[in-house]
Amino acid sequence: MNELIFLIEEAPEGGYTARALGHSIFTEAESIDALRHQVRDAVKCHFDEGKAPKVIRLHFVREEVISA
Repeated sequence: MNELIFLIEEAPEGGYTARALGHSIFTEAESIDALRHQVRDAVKCHFDEGKAPKVIRLHFVREEVISA
């Protein structure tokens, strides 16, 4: 595996959540910098040595609702 993609969303209670596509990896943090650290740590914990992806892509998803 060369790349792992995480969907990043703002949490309703504040901070951010990250969910990996195709893997059961989820983490959360209060800031973007802290989230980057948490994602790297979660990936290290999920994969065996030498099996982790070379690239972790963070895809930010933002939803906005406006009145009609």
